Amino acid sequence: MDSTSGSAENIYVPDAVRRAAKILVVGHFAVGKTTLIGTLSEITPLRTEERMTQAGAHVDDLRGAPDKVTTTVALDFGRLTLSEELVLYLFGTPGQQRFVELWEDMARGSLGALLLVDPARLADTFPVIDLVETYGLEYAVAVNSFDPYSRHAEEELREALDLLPDTPVVYCDARDEKSSAQALITLVQHLLARVA
Repeated sequence: MDSTSGSAENIYVPDAVRRAAKILVVGHFAVGKTTLIGTLSEITPLRTEERMTQAGAHVDDLRGAPDKVTTTVALDFGRLTLSEELVLYLFGTPGQQRFVELWEDMARGSLGALLLVDPARLADTFPVIDLVETYGLEYAVAVNSFDPYSRHAEEELREALDLLPDTPVVYCDARDEKSSAQALITLVQHLLARVA
């Protein structure tokens, strides 16, 4: 991101923009959705992060994310201008099952979803895949490689997640702009191929 991210000059969409596209960034709890949107957004992202409390300890599984102290309770929102005429709106869904009622509204009007996956917690991904498929969203899988040395082979991941052969799988680091952008490009290319 450039140093003007969130500055007054780029808060508003340029007048030339005529089209907007809505993309969901989805995944299980603590997989990196908020981070990815923050990495890509040209504006200061809207975040509904709240501190985690002892009251949620029995429902928020911190295995794999022991240092997590906040969680998204509604949505994340970011914006990325792709061309002089097209802007992309990124909506991040909360990862916990107790917030699943938000999905219906968030899925409405979405072109597709970028599904973030933590390879160390693949079983946590199945409920999210079910939701994506329930709402009829095309999606690409972005494996958020927290530890690049523990990378699983793509075919192993495909088999473990029971993915269709044409579902794209890409590896990314949600903290890295170039890597996150490539994951988003993979989704957009998949969406374009589906309508061609």
